[in-house]
Amino acid sequence: MRKSGSIPKISRRTALAGLSASAALLAMPRLGRAADETIRIGFPTPLTGPFAAEARDQVKCAELAVKLVNDKGGIGGRKVELLVRDDKLNAGEAATRTLELIEKDKVHAVVGALSSAVQLAVNEVTRARGVIYVSISQSDTINEAKDFSKYTFHEALNPHMTTAAVARQTLKKGTKVAHLVADYAYGHEMLRGFKRAQAAIGADNVGEILHPFGAADYSTFMPRLMSMRPDVLCISNFGRDQANAIKQAVDFGVKQQMKIVVPVILHNQRLAVGPDVFEGVVGGANYYWGLETQSKSAASFNAAFKAANGGAIPTDYGAYGYSGVGSLLAAMQAAGGTDTDKVVDALEKLQYDLTKGPQHYRKCDHQSVQSVLVLESKKKSAMASENDLFAILANDTGSDDMLRSCSELGHAT
Repeated sequence: MRKSGSIPKISRRTALAGLSASAALLAMPRLGRAADETIRIGFPTPLTGPFAAEARDQVKCAELAVKLVNDKGGIGGRKVELLVRDDKLNAGEAATRTLELIEKDKVHAVVGALSSAVQLAVNEVTRARGVIYVSISQSDTINEAKDFSKYTFHEALNPHMTTAAVARQTLKKGTKVAHLVADYAYGHEMLRGFKRAQAAIGADNVGEILHPFGAADYSTFMPRLMSMRPDVLCISNFGRDQANAIKQAVDFGVKQQMKIVVPVILHNQRLAVGPDVFEGVVGGANYYWGLETQSKSAASFNAAFKAANGGAIPTDYGAYGYSGVGSLLAAMQAAGGTDTDKVVDALEKLQYDLTKGPQHYRKCDHQSVQSVLVLESKKKSAMASENDLFAILANDTGSDDMLRSCSELGHAT
């Protein structure tokens, strides 16, 4: 992970660059495994770099999913082990670590990744080796036919889902919209989603500005954005970039002129800069602990996490770790073990409710169909506790209708 504030845009070629050195290994047959051995799940995630806080939350929740299964005797009497590796938010590193997990550690499946570009490198390795991969990173690309395989499952929301939900709550016909976008895969996918939602609603696009990944200074962008005179500013970035961009926008008085929305509003970044900066910012989310008043599974998840983590609450990206590993283990239970084809079949048939309500994997592209939350950051005086961060504006029930069609993604129907 570079420390520079301006790394180049991550292309597909860059994302797969780390695979060439492993080509010989990829051609080797996989070794057999004893039926009674420990079930090993590989878990690559960026423990170092700007997304480290979210990655640590993923690990805690993935460990909880494993613990709960092991406490009940494992799967067919076999204990489950989580093998965590730092992908350093780098495609080549992720490919190398994933290949090691498969060839050296003999994992039965892989769950993880947080970057939309890095996950493609992980997916290339796993599908070449015939290993199940459950991605827990937001991405539209991984569902498209060119990157899909029967071993590829996407448990996270995708940009099409989150931007559509946020747009429905914040835009209307004639709304003028400007965009500040991180110049890499995640930002571009979110921008595409917002523009598609704008067009459907009849909102007007007044301008777009790209910023480098990891930028520290957004001051040069703010006068240009304000000169566009939008009603809504969509900031499509992630992690520290989100916190820094919103803080500097507020310092420039942007909120006095326009509403700030984000495709994904992050628990950790809201904590990092406080309620005054985020007040009134609206964004999408896969999970929020406050959903426990509406969902029995959310209440159960919160209680289990608190018991295992000294009373702390689970976060949005943490929930991905729990549901990604949890859904895989549920499918292994249904399959009666780790036979890859049987587990794939079980995942395709799985109906699960681990954190917030019913979910299932759509057969054509293995996208998890699930609800999308739209949250608004509370002002300090409205917070009942230090964890009472957001108000739930909407809880869009999951359905196939909220996804791009199978044919649009290039899948045969």
